Amino acid sequence: MIYWAPLLHFYQPPTQLHWVLDKVCEESYRPLINIFSDIPSARVTVNISGVLTELLWEHGKRDIIEGLARLAEKGQLEFTNSGKYHPILPLIPRAEMKRQITQNNETNRRMFGKAFSPKGFFPPEMCYSREMVEPVIETGHQWILLSGVACPVDWPLDVIHGISLDSSKLSVFFRDDILSNKICFHGLGAQGFLKHLAQLRGHREGIYVITAMDAETFGHHIKNWEKLFLEEVYEALEPIEPLGQHIQQLHPLADEHRDILSLREKAEAKEIEVVTISQLLDIFPRGSSIEPKPSSWSTTGEDFKAGNPYPLWSDPKNQIHQLQWEHMHICIDMVETAMERADNETSRYYADIARGLLDRALHSDQFWWASGRPLWDINLINRGLMQQTEVLLNAYKAIRASGTSNEKKTECYYREIAARDFRGKIRDQLFRE
Repeated sequence: MIYWAPLLHFYQPPTQLHWVLDKVCEESYRPLINIFSDIPSARVTVNISGVLTELLWEHGKRDIIEGLARLAEKGQLEFTNSGKYHPILPLIPRAEMKRQITQNNETNRRMFGKAFSPKGFFPPEMCYSREMVEPVIETGHQWILLSGVACPVDWPLDVIHGISLDSSKLSVFFRDDILSNKICFHGLGAQGFLKHLAQLRGHREGIYVITAMDAETFGHHIKNWEKLFLEEVYEALEPIEPLGQHIQQLHPLADEHRDILSLREKAEAKEIEVVTISQLLDIFPRGSSIEPKPSSWSTTGEDFKAGNPYPLWSDPKNQIHQLQWEHMHICIDMVETAMERADNETSRYYADIARGLLDRALHSDQFWWASGRPLWDINLINRGLMQQTEVLLNAYKAIRASGTSNEKKTECYYREIAARDFRGKIRDQLFRE
């Protein structure tokens, strides 16, 4: 048997505009929910960032939250946990990692109710480092999904390895990067995908394959791809009998784009079953303890050679990245100081604002848009910088209003001046680029 476990990652940044969110919901999120609702045998693992769940609620798109919850309650969908504001976890302090993970769980549990009960963990952008293991285990997760490039051993098709930490062990799954990228860049159709799965099995009794990509790939990034790929594959994995003579009625694009019956026959002949990732834990044996490589789902072999595991968010050769992180580290330190030193109503007021703003300001998009690999956007870089500036404003106000020593206040003021210098240098780069 071949077990295919697809994961879809739903995410929009905290700075997203309403009209963009509206477009993504109409083109991708609602059509995806409809496909899963129409095909009862379809299974999927979903990661949805808590910031997106809140955006959906606040922008009046609660039908999407309800639709995903309904699928989870029916057992077609399992949720994973993640970082609420989509931070690059290996690049922030451990306390911030755990805070983001906990906030994501609390937000989605509040929005989805009991339907949100994640066993697995999806790190934003699949960015991994050893430092993440402890907070992921401490927050109650059984498994983590990483990019295939992180795998340090022979490719696991019929065994599940683990990451050890003291007496605990975290099962680790790896995304098939090549297959996932072929799908998300429109390089492989439904027939080719099923044929590829059959070839992977070879002489083994059973194997598993995990694909993972942005949910927005289907319908938003690639028009109609939710129908021409996902729906077609899911229908190919359905038993033939329920289709009957209604194929044309149910699938008006069949004549033009696909041959549903032949796809189903191939799928049945090759014994392909779609499952959630957690179901794999009950099917396959455990392997050995391994140490995955620090990486992301955008890390290449050349990046490894250059010692650059997170190239789209912290490239040592990217001056704006380096300045952004210098500025961010000042924000983090100032908020920590503000929270520690707040000792009266006014200082606690500003410290709490700074703390909440920092959570949002850690989102990954501002760094991604500064990567230039291949995209670049000065407004989205600047928007992230403005968020960080608000963090510093409130953090310093909290410190200034507290009863801490004048010496400490002066030290923090100089740090804010240093942050201004970094902001100026970033904006100079934006003008030049």
